[in-house]
Amino acid sequence: MEEAKHFIGSEWVAPAGGETIPVLDPSDGQPFTQLARGSAADIDAAVQAARKAFDGAWGATSAADRGRVLYRLSTLVAANHEELAQLEARDTGKPLRQARADATALARYFEFYAGAADKLHGETLPYQNGYTVFTVREPHGVTGHIVPWNYPMQIFGRSVGAALATGNACVVKPAEDACLSVLRVAELAAEAGLPAGALNIVTGYGHEAGAALARHAGIDHISFTGSPQTGKAVTQMAAENHVPVTLELGGKSPQIVFADADLHAAVPVLVSAIVQNAGQTCSAGSRVLIERAIYEPLLDKLATAFNALRVGPSHADLDCGPLISAKQQRRVWDFLDDAQHDGIPMAAHGEVIHEAPETGFYQAPTLLRDVPPAHRLAREEVFGPVLAAMAFTDEDEAVALANGTLYGLVAGIWTRDGGRQLRLARRVRSGQVFINNYGAGGGVELPFGGVKHSGHGREKGFEALYGFTVLKTVAIRHG
Repeated sequence: MEEAKHFIGSEWVAPAGGETIPVLDPSDGQPFTQLARGSAADIDAAVQAARKAFDGAWGATSAADRGRVLYRLSTLVAANHEELAQLEARDTGKPLRQARADATALARYFEFYAGAADKLHGETLPYQNGYTVFTVREPHGVTGHIVPWNYPMQIFGRSVGAALATGNACVVKPAEDACLSVLRVAELAAEAGLPAGALNIVTGYGHEAGAALARHAGIDHISFTGSPQTGKAVTQMAAENHVPVTLELGGKSPQIVFADADLHAAVPVLVSAIVQNAGQTCSAGSRVLIERAIYEPLLDKLATAFNALRVGPSHADLDCGPLISAKQQRRVWDFLDDAQHDGIPMAAHGEVIHEAPETGFYQAPTLLRDVPPAHRLAREEVFGPVLAAMAFTDEDEAVALANGTLYGLVAGIWTRDGGRQLRLARRVRSGQVFINNYGAGGGVELPFGGVKHSGHGREKGFEALYGFTVLKTVAIRHG
Protein backbone atom coordinates (compact mmCIF):
# COMPACT_ATOMS: atom_id res chain seq x y z
CA MET A 1 0.00 0.00 0.00
CA GLU A 2 1.38 3.38 -1.01
CA GLU A 3 0.81 6.46 1.11
CA ALA A 4 -1.42 9.39 0.19
CA LYS A 5 -3.14 7.78 -2.80
CA HIS A 6 -6.61 6.58 -3.63
CA PHE A 7 -7.37 3.08 -4.89
CA ILE A 8 -9.26 3.50 -8.17
CA GLY A 9 -9.59 0.90 -10.90
CA SER A 10 -7.22 -1.42 -8.97
CA GLU A 11 -4.45 1.18 -9.16
CA TRP A 12 -2.98 3.62 -6.66
CA VAL A 13 -3.94 7.07 -7.90
CA ALA A 14 -2.64 10.41 -6.59
CA PRO A 15 -5.33 12.89 -5.47
CA ALA A 16 -6.41 15.28 -8.21
CA GLY A 17 -5.69 18.28 -6.00
CA GLY A 18 -2.36 16.95 -4.76
CA GLU A 19 -3.30 17.58 -1.11
CA THR A 20 -2.95 15.24 1.85
CA ILE A 21 -4.39 14.78 5.35
CA PRO A 22 -2.17 13.89 8.33
CA VAL A 23 -3.05 10.68 10.20
CA LEU A 24 -2.73 10.88 14.00
CA ASP A 25 -2.13 7.97 16.35
CA PRO A 26 -4.82 8.38 19.05
CA SER A 27 -2.52 6.75 21.59
CA ASP A 28 -0.07 9.68 21.51
CA GLY A 29 -1.76 12.27 19.31
CA GLN A 30 1.18 12.34 16.90
CA PRO A 31 1.06 12.08 13.07
CA PHE A 32 2.55 8.91 11.62
CA THR A 33 1.43 8.88 7.98
CA GLN A 34 -0.83 10.77 5.59
CA LEU A 35 -3.86 10.21 3.39
CA ALA A 36 -4.92 11.54 0.03
CA ARG A 37 -7.37 14.41 0.35
CA GLY A 38 -10.10 13.42 -2.07
CA SER A 39 -12.18 15.84 -4.11
CA ALA A 40 -15.19 15.72 -6.39
CA ALA A 41 -12.82 14.94 -9.26
CA ASP A 42 -11.47 11.89 -7.45
CA ILE A 43 -14.98 10.68 -6.64
CA ASP A 44 -15.98 11.12 -10.27
CA ALA A 45 -13.00 9.05 -11.44
CA ALA A 46 -13.93 6.30 -8.98
CA VAL A 47 -17.58 6.31 -10.06
CA GLN A 48 -16.55 6.07 -13.71
CA ALA A 49 -14.24 3.14 -12.90
CA ALA A 50 -17.04 1.42 -11.02
CA ARG A 51 -19.51 1.96 -13.86
CA LYS A 52 -17.04 0.49 -16.33
CA ALA A 53 -16.63 -2.58 -14.13
CA PHE A 54 -20.38 -2.98 -13.67
CA ASP A 55 -21.05 -2.64 -17.39
CA GLY A 56 -18.11 -4.93 -18.13
CA ALA A 57 -16.21 -7.71 -16.38
CA TRP A 58 -17.83 -7.57 -12.96
CA GLY A 59 -21.36 -7.23 -14.30
CA ALA A 60 -20.79 -10.29 -16.50
CA THR A 61 -19.52 -12.39 -13.59
CA SER A 62 -21.91 -15.13 -12.49
CA ALA A 63 -23.20 -15.23 -8.93
CA ALA A 64 -21.21 -18.40 -8.22
CA ASP A 65 -18.00 -16.80 -9.47
CA ARG A 66 -18.67 -13.66 -7.42
CA GLY A 67 -18.87 -15.92 -4.42
CA ARG A 68 -15.56 -17.55 -5.29
CA VAL A 69 -13.84 -14.16 -5.48
CA LEU A 70 -15.24 -13.15 -2.10
CA TYR A 71 -14.16 -16.44 -0.59
CA ARG A 72 -10.61 -15.92 -1.85
CA LEU A 73 -10.73 -12.45 -0.31
CA SER A 74 -11.86 -13.98 2.98
CA THR A 75 -8.88 -16.32 3.00
CA LEU A 76 -6.49 -13.45 2.19
CA VAL A 77 -7.91 -11.39 5.05
CA ALA A 78 -7.37 -14.36 7.36
CA ALA A 79 -3.82 -14.83 6.07
CA ASN A 80 -3.06 -11.14 6.72
CA HIS A 81 -4.98 -11.04 9.98
CA GLU A 82 -2.24 -9.67 12.22
CA GLU A 83 -1.13 -7.00 9.76
CA LEU A 84 -4.71 -5.74 9.45
CA ALA A 85 -5.21 -5.80 13.22
CA GLN A 86 -2.02 -3.80 13.80
CA LEU A 87 -3.13 -1.21 11.23
CA GLU A 88 -6.58 -0.95 12.80
CA ALA A 89 -5.23 -0.67 16.35
CA ARG A 90 -2.82 2.13 15.56
CA ASP A 91 -5.27 3.97 13.34
CA THR A 92 -8.22 3.88 15.75
CA GLY A 93 -6.49 3.48 19.13
CA LYS A 94 -8.48 0.39 20.08
CA PRO A 95 -6.70 -2.37 22.05
CA LEU A 96 -5.05 -5.05 19.94
CA ARG A 97 -7.44 -7.75 21.09
CA GLN A 98 -10.38 -5.72 19.78
CA ALA A 99 -8.63 -4.99 16.49
CA ARG A 100 -7.90 -8.69 16.09
CA ALA A 101 -11.57 -9.46 16.69
CA ASP A 102 -12.44 -6.93 13.97
CA ALA A 103 -10.09 -8.62 11.50
CA THR A 104 -11.67 -11.97 12.31
CA ALA A 105 -15.13 -10.50 11.75
CA LEU A 106 -14.05 -9.00 8.42
CA ALA A 107 -12.93 -12.40 7.15
CA ARG A 108 -16.25 -13.87 8.33
CA TYR A 109 -18.26 -11.20 6.48
CA PHE A 110 -16.60 -12.06 3.20
CA GLU A 111 -16.95 -15.78 3.93
CA PHE A 112 -20.65 -15.38 4.72
CA TYR A 113 -21.43 -13.30 1.64
CA ALA A 114 -19.33 -15.57 -0.53
CA GLY A 115 -21.65 -18.41 0.42
CA ALA A 116 -24.77 -16.29 -0.04
CA ALA A 117 -23.92 -14.86 -3.47
CA ASP A 118 -25.63 -17.59 -5.52
CA LYS A 119 -28.50 -18.20 -3.10
CA LEU A 120 -30.52 -15.03 -3.58
CA HIS A 121 -33.65 -16.21 -5.37
CA GLY A 122 -36.74 -14.68 -6.89
CA GLU A 123 -40.24 -16.15 -6.73
CA THR A 124 -42.88 -17.50 -9.08
CA LEU A 125 -46.17 -15.70 -8.44
CA PRO A 126 -49.68 -17.14 -8.96
CA TYR A 127 -51.62 -14.96 -11.39
CA GLN A 128 -54.29 -15.17 -14.08
CA ASN A 129 -54.57 -18.17 -16.33
CA GLY A 130 -52.39 -17.80 -19.38
CA TYR A 131 -49.61 -15.94 -17.54
CA THR A 132 -46.37 -16.95 -15.89
CA VAL A 133 -45.08 -14.31 -13.53
CA PHE A 134 -41.79 -14.36 -11.66
CA THR A 135 -39.46 -11.98 -9.87
CA VAL A 136 -35.71 -11.56 -10.09
CA ARG A 137 -33.34 -9.59 -7.88
CA GLU A 138 -30.83 -7.43 -9.71
CA PRO A 139 -27.99 -5.22 -8.42
CA HIS A 140 -28.51 -1.48 -8.20
CA GLY A 141 -25.37 -0.82 -10.24
CA VAL A 142 -22.80 1.46 -8.60
CA THR A 143 -23.15 1.72 -4.83
CA GLY A 144 -21.59 4.34 -2.58
CA HIS A 145 -20.39 3.44 0.91
CA ILE A 146 -19.54 6.04 3.55
CA VAL A 147 -17.73 4.17 6.34
CA PRO A 148 -17.14 5.63 9.84
CA TRP A 149 -13.96 5.59 11.89
CA ASN A 150 -15.00 3.43 14.84
CA TYR A 151 -15.08 0.05 13.08
CA PRO A 152 -13.58 0.56 9.61
CA MET A 153 -12.98 -3.12 8.85
CA GLN A 154 -16.24 -4.45 10.23
CA ILE A 155 -18.51 -1.84 8.67
CA PHE A 156 -16.62 -2.08 5.37
CA GLY A 157 -17.14 -5.85 5.43
CA ARG A 158 -20.84 -5.81 6.23
CA SER A 159 -21.61 -3.15 3.64
CA VAL A 160 -19.23 -3.86 0.77
CA GLY A 161 -19.42 -7.64 1.22
CA ALA A 162 -23.17 -7.66 0.64
CA ALA A 163 -22.95 -5.17 -2.23
CA LEU A 164 -20.30 -7.16 -4.10
CA ALA A 165 -22.08 -10.45 -3.49
CA THR A 166 -25.16 -9.11 -5.28
CA GLY A 167 -23.12 -7.83 -8.23
CA ASN A 168 -22.78 -4.12 -7.51
CA ALA A 169 -19.58 -2.18 -8.11
CA CYS A 170 -18.54 -0.09 -5.12
CA VAL A 171 -17.10 3.34 -4.34
CA VAL A 172 -16.05 3.67 -0.70
CA LYS A 173 -15.27 6.84 1.24
CA PRO A 174 -13.85 5.85 4.63
CA ALA A 175 -13.64 8.38 7.46
CA GLU A 176 -10.55 10.55 7.39
CA ASP A 177 -9.76 9.49 10.96
CA ALA A 178 -9.28 5.81 10.05
CA CYS A 179 -8.64 4.58 6.51
CA LEU A 180 -5.55 2.37 6.59
CA SER A 181 -7.10 -1.07 7.02
CA VAL A 182 -9.72 -0.40 4.33
CA LEU A 183 -7.04 0.62 1.84
CA ARG A 184 -5.10 -2.56 2.55
CA VAL A 185 -8.22 -4.71 2.11
CA ALA A 186 -8.85 -3.11 -1.29
CA GLU A 187 -5.39 -4.22 -2.30
CA LEU A 188 -6.17 -7.75 -1.11
CA ALA A 189 -9.43 -7.70 -3.09
CA ALA A 190 -7.51 -7.09 -6.30
CA GLU A 191 -5.19 -9.94 -5.36
CA ALA A 192 -8.26 -12.15 -4.86
CA GLY A 193 -9.30 -11.52 -8.46
CA LEU A 194 -11.86 -8.74 -8.12
CA PRO A 195 -11.93 -7.00 -11.54
CA ALA A 196 -10.52 -3.50 -11.86
CA GLY A 197 -13.08 -0.90 -10.82
CA ALA A 198 -15.37 -3.25 -8.90
CA LEU A 199 -14.02 -1.78 -5.66
CA ASN A 200 -12.67 1.77 -5.37
CA ILE A 201 -11.52 3.69 -2.29
CA VAL A 202 -11.37 7.48 -2.15
CA THR A 203 -10.10 8.98 1.10
CA GLY A 204 -10.77 12.50 2.28
CA TYR A 205 -12.99 14.72 4.36
CA GLY A 206 -16.69 14.10 4.67
CA HIS A 207 -17.71 17.59 3.58
CA GLU A 208 -15.60 17.24 0.43
CA ALA A 209 -15.24 13.67 -0.83
CA GLY A 210 -18.18 12.32 1.19
CA ALA A 211 -20.55 15.01 -0.01
CA ALA A 212 -19.38 14.55 -3.60
CA LEU A 213 -20.15 10.83 -3.36
CA ALA A 214 -23.59 11.36 -1.82
CA ARG A 215 -24.71 13.77 -4.52
CA HIS A 216 -23.01 12.10 -7.53
CA ALA A 217 -25.50 11.39 -10.31
CA GLY A 218 -23.70 8.15 -11.19
CA ILE A 219 -24.42 6.51 -7.83
CA ASP A 220 -27.42 4.15 -7.63
CA HIS A 221 -27.51 3.44 -3.87
CA ILE A 222 -25.84 4.86 -0.75
CA SER A 223 -24.93 3.06 2.46
CA PHE A 224 -24.08 5.41 5.32
CA THR A 225 -23.11 4.82 8.94
CA GLY A 226 -22.60 7.86 11.16
CA SER A 227 -24.42 10.55 13.09
CA PRO A 228 -28.11 11.42 12.60
CA GLN A 229 -27.15 14.95 11.54
CA THR A 230 -24.79 13.77 8.80
CA GLY A 231 -27.21 11.01 7.82
CA LYS A 232 -29.90 13.62 7.21
CA ALA A 233 -27.50 15.62 5.02
CA VAL A 234 -26.51 12.50 3.04
CA THR A 235 -30.16 11.62 2.51
CA GLN A 236 -30.95 15.11 1.26
CA MET A 237 -28.03 15.05 -1.18
CA ALA A 238 -28.92 11.58 -2.45
CA ALA A 239 -32.54 12.64 -2.88
CA GLU A 240 -31.46 15.12 -5.54
CA ASN A 241 -30.91 12.06 -7.77
CA HIS A 242 -33.69 9.91 -6.23
CA VAL A 243 -31.09 7.52 -4.85
CA PRO A 244 -32.13 5.12 -2.06
CA VAL A 245 -30.13 5.28 1.17
CA THR A 246 -29.48 2.74 3.91
CA LEU A 247 -28.79 4.55 7.18
CA GLU A 248 -27.31 3.32 10.47
CA LEU A 249 -27.21 6.35 12.73
CA GLY A 250 -26.28 5.28 16.23
CA GLY A 251 -28.22 4.73 19.42
CA LYS A 252 -28.72 5.21 23.12
CA SER A 253 -29.21 1.54 23.80
CA PRO A 254 -30.74 0.39 27.10
CA GLN A 255 -29.96 -2.71 29.10
CA ILE A 256 -32.93 -3.54 31.33
CA VAL A 257 -32.06 -5.58 34.41
CA PHE A 258 -34.82 -7.15 36.52
CA ALA A 259 -34.48 -8.42 40.07
CA ASP A 260 -34.61 -12.06 38.96
CA ALA A 261 -31.68 -11.66 36.56
CA ASP A 262 -28.46 -13.64 36.90
CA LEU A 263 -26.26 -10.73 37.99
CA HIS A 264 -23.11 -12.85 37.95
CA ALA A 265 -23.63 -13.38 34.22
CA ALA A 266 -24.93 -9.88 33.54
CA VAL A 267 -22.24 -7.66 35.08
CA PRO A 268 -19.32 -8.55 32.76
CA VAL A 269 -21.57 -8.08 29.73
CA LEU A 270 -22.96 -4.77 30.97
CA VAL A 271 -19.40 -3.48 31.43
CA SER A 272 -18.08 -4.82 28.13
CA ALA A 273 -21.02 -3.35 26.19
CA ILE A 274 -19.99 0.21 27.13
CA VAL A 275 -16.21 -0.19 27.42
CA GLN A 276 -15.64 -1.92 24.08
CA ASN A 277 -13.86 0.43 21.69
CA ALA A 278 -13.90 3.09 24.43
CA GLY A 279 -17.68 3.34 24.11
CA GLN A 280 -17.36 4.48 20.49
CA THR A 281 -19.89 1.94 19.30
CA CYS A 282 -23.28 2.67 17.77
CA SER A 283 -24.80 -0.25 19.64
CA ALA A 284 -23.03 0.47 22.95
CA GLY A 285 -25.16 -0.38 25.97
CA SER A 286 -24.89 3.16 27.29
CA ARG A 287 -27.90 3.06 29.65
CA VAL A 288 -28.51 0.47 32.37
CA LEU A 289 -32.08 0.46 33.71
CA ILE A 290 -32.22 -1.41 37.02
CA GLU A 291 -35.24 -2.64 39.01
CA ARG A 292 -35.29 -0.77 42.31
CA ALA A 293 -35.09 -3.92 44.43
CA ILE A 294 -31.56 -4.59 43.15
CA TYR A 295 -30.49 -1.05 42.27
CA GLU A 296 -27.89 -0.64 45.02
CA PRO A 297 -26.51 -4.22 44.91
CA LEU A 298 -26.06 -4.09 41.14
CA LEU A 299 -24.51 -0.62 41.25
CA ASP A 300 -22.02 -1.91 43.82
CA LYS A 301 -21.03 -4.76 41.50
CA LEU A 302 -20.74 -2.43 38.51
CA ALA A 303 -18.68 0.06 40.54
CA THR A 304 -16.25 -2.67 41.53
CA ALA A 305 -15.86 -3.68 37.89
CA PHE A 306 -15.44 -0.08 36.68
CA ASN A 307 -12.83 0.74 39.32
CA ALA A 308 -10.73 -2.17 38.08
CA LEU A 309 -10.70 -1.04 34.44
CA ARG A 310 -7.40 0.17 32.99
CA VAL A 311 -6.92 2.46 30.00
CA GLY A 312 -3.79 2.85 27.88
CA PRO A 313 -2.24 2.85 24.40
CA SER A 314 -3.52 0.39 21.82
CA HIS A 315 -0.33 -1.71 21.98
CA ALA A 316 -0.73 -2.13 25.76
CA ASP A 317 -3.88 -4.15 25.00
CA LEU A 318 -5.76 -3.13 28.14
CA ASP A 319 -9.49 -2.91 28.80
CA CYS A 320 -9.84 0.36 26.95
CA GLY A 321 -7.81 2.43 24.50
CA PRO A 322 -7.95 6.15 23.73
CA LEU A 323 -10.76 7.97 22.01
CA ILE A 324 -10.28 8.54 18.29
CA SER A 325 -9.42 12.26 18.41
CA ALA A 326 -9.12 15.40 20.51
CA LYS A 327 -12.51 16.45 19.12
CA GLN A 328 -14.16 13.30 20.42
CA GLN A 329 -12.37 13.65 23.74
CA ARG A 330 -13.75 17.18 24.15
CA ARG A 331 -17.24 15.92 23.35
CA VAL A 332 -17.08 13.30 26.11
CA TRP A 333 -15.63 15.83 28.56
CA ASP A 334 -18.52 18.18 27.78
CA PHE A 335 -21.04 15.50 28.81
CA LEU A 336 -19.12 14.77 32.01
CA ASP A 337 -18.90 18.48 32.82
CA ASP A 338 -22.67 18.68 32.48
CA ALA A 339 -23.06 15.73 34.84
CA GLN A 340 -20.89 17.39 37.46
CA HIS A 341 -22.62 20.75 37.05
CA ASP A 342 -26.05 19.14 37.43
CA GLY A 343 -25.09 17.10 40.46
CA ILE A 344 -25.27 13.64 38.86
CA PRO A 345 -23.20 11.35 41.10
CA MET A 346 -20.18 9.50 39.75
CA ALA A 347 -20.37 5.96 41.14
CA ALA A 348 -17.00 4.74 39.83
CA HIS A 349 -14.35 5.23 37.18
CA GLY A 350 -11.41 3.35 35.74
CA GLU A 351 -7.77 4.42 35.58
CA VAL A 352 -5.60 5.76 32.79
CA ILE A 353 -2.21 4.13 33.34
CA HIS A 354 0.80 6.35 34.08
CA GLU A 355 2.58 5.10 30.95
CA ALA A 356 -0.12 6.52 28.68
CA PRO A 357 1.26 9.53 26.76
CA GLU A 358 -0.20 12.82 27.94
CA THR A 359 -0.77 13.78 24.31
CA GLY A 360 -3.09 10.80 23.75
CA PHE A 361 -6.88 11.13 23.73
CA TYR A 362 -7.74 9.20 26.89
CA GLN A 363 -10.88 9.01 28.99
CA ALA A 364 -11.37 6.66 31.92
CA PRO A 365 -14.59 4.60 31.80
CA THR A 366 -17.14 6.32 34.03
CA LEU A 367 -20.26 5.02 35.80
CA LEU A 368 -22.90 7.64 36.62
CA ARG A 369 -25.85 6.87 38.88
CA ASP A 370 -29.30 8.37 39.39
CA VAL A 371 -29.31 9.96 35.95
CA PRO A 372 -32.58 11.85 35.41
CA PRO A 373 -34.50 10.45 32.41
CA ALA A 374 -34.82 13.93 30.87
CA HIS A 375 -31.10 14.72 31.16
CA ARG A 376 -29.02 14.72 27.96
CA LEU A 377 -26.87 11.93 29.45
CA ALA A 378 -29.96 9.73 29.39
CA ARG A 379 -31.10 10.80 25.94
CA GLU A 380 -28.10 11.72 23.76
CA GLU A 381 -25.33 9.54 22.37
CA VAL A 382 -22.06 10.29 24.20
CA PHE A 383 -19.95 7.94 22.05
CA GLY A 384 -17.52 7.41 24.90
CA PRO A 385 -17.09 5.01 27.86
CA VAL A 386 -19.84 6.55 29.99
CA LEU A 387 -22.60 4.39 31.48
CA ALA A 388 -25.78 6.06 32.78
CA ALA A 389 -27.67 4.14 35.49
CA MET A 390 -31.28 4.76 36.49
CA ALA A 391 -33.94 2.84 38.42
CA PHE A 392 -37.44 1.60 37.52
CA THR A 393 -40.28 0.05 39.53
CA ASP A 394 -42.17 -2.15 37.05
CA GLU A 395 -42.33 -3.28 33.43
CA ASP A 396 -44.30 -0.26 32.27
CA GLU A 397 -41.74 2.17 33.66
CA ALA A 398 -38.88 0.10 32.25
CA VAL A 399 -40.42 0.19 28.78
CA ALA A 400 -41.13 3.93 29.04
CA LEU A 401 -37.49 4.59 29.97
CA ALA A 402 -36.15 2.25 27.28
CA ASN A 403 -38.27 3.91 24.58
CA GLY A 404 -37.76 7.42 25.94
CA THR A 405 -35.13 8.57 23.46
CA LEU A 406 -35.08 9.40 19.77
CA TYR A 407 -33.05 6.25 19.11
CA GLY A 408 -33.94 2.59 18.68
CA LEU A 409 -30.95 0.46 17.65
CA VAL A 410 -30.31 -2.29 20.24
CA ALA A 411 -31.75 -3.29 23.63
CA GLY A 412 -30.77 -5.85 26.24
CA ILE A 413 -33.24 -7.54 28.62
CA TRP A 414 -32.03 -9.46 31.66
CA THR A 415 -34.64 -11.67 33.33
CA ARG A 416 -35.36 -15.36 33.91
CA ASP A 417 -39.11 -14.83 33.42
CA GLY A 418 -40.00 -16.24 29.98
CA GLY A 419 -43.25 -14.34 29.68
CA ARG A 420 -41.54 -11.07 30.56
CA GLN A 421 -38.81 -11.78 28.03
CA LEU A 422 -41.34 -12.03 25.22
CA ARG A 423 -43.50 -9.13 26.41
CA LEU A 424 -40.59 -6.71 26.57
CA ALA A 425 -39.02 -7.93 23.35
CA ARG A 426 -42.25 -6.89 21.64
CA ARG A 427 -42.73 -3.62 23.51
CA VAL A 428 -39.22 -2.18 23.25
CA ARG A 429 -38.77 -0.20 20.05
CA SER A 430 -35.45 -1.41 18.74
CA GLY A 431 -33.93 -3.04 15.69
CA GLN A 432 -32.31 -5.78 17.78
CA VAL A 433 -33.26 -7.19 21.20
CA PHE A 434 -30.94 -9.48 23.16
CA ILE A 435 -32.26 -11.45 26.12
CA ASN A 436 -29.75 -12.48 28.81
CA ASN A 437 -26.91 -11.54 26.46
CA TYR A 438 -25.90 -8.54 24.44
CA GLY A 439 -24.47 -8.36 20.93
CA ALA A 440 -24.33 -12.12 20.40
CA GLY A 441 -20.59 -12.07 19.73
CA GLY A 442 -20.80 -9.78 16.72
CA GLY A 443 -23.50 -11.68 14.88
CA VAL A 444 -22.44 -11.42 11.24
CA GLU A 445 -25.54 -13.46 10.41
CA LEU A 446 -27.98 -11.24 12.34
CA PRO A 447 -29.81 -8.40 10.52
CA PHE A 448 -28.77 -5.08 12.02
CA GLY A 449 -30.33 -1.64 11.87
CA GLY A 450 -32.55 0.73 13.77
CA VAL A 451 -35.85 2.53 14.06
CA LYS A 452 -36.59 6.19 14.73
CA HIS A 453 -33.41 8.31 14.57
CA SER A 454 -31.23 5.20 14.54
CA GLY A 455 -31.89 4.92 10.82
CA HIS A 456 -33.60 2.58 8.39
CA GLY A 457 -32.71 -0.38 6.22
CA ARG A 458 -30.82 -3.45 7.41
CA GLU A 459 -27.23 -4.57 7.15
CA LYS A 460 -25.62 -7.88 8.13
CA GLY A 461 -27.07 -11.31 7.53
CA PHE A 462 -29.00 -12.39 4.48
CA GLU A 463 -31.39 -9.46 4.87
CA ALA A 464 -28.65 -7.06 3.72
CA LEU A 465 -28.69 -8.64 0.27
CA TYR A 466 -32.23 -7.41 -0.32
CA GLY A 467 -31.16 -3.82 0.31
CA PHE A 468 -28.45 -4.04 -2.32
CA THR A 469 -30.80 -5.34 -5.00
CA VAL A 470 -33.84 -4.15 -6.94
CA LEU A 471 -36.81 -6.47 -7.32
CA LYS A 472 -37.99 -6.85 -10.92
CA THR A 473 -41.29 -8.48 -11.87
CA VAL A 474 -41.52 -10.32 -15.22
CA ALA A 475 -45.01 -11.24 -16.54
CA ILE A 476 -45.23 -13.53 -19.56
CA ARG A 477 -48.52 -14.01 -21.40
CA HIS A 478 -48.50 -17.30 -23.21
CA GLY A 479 -52.20 -18.14 -23.57
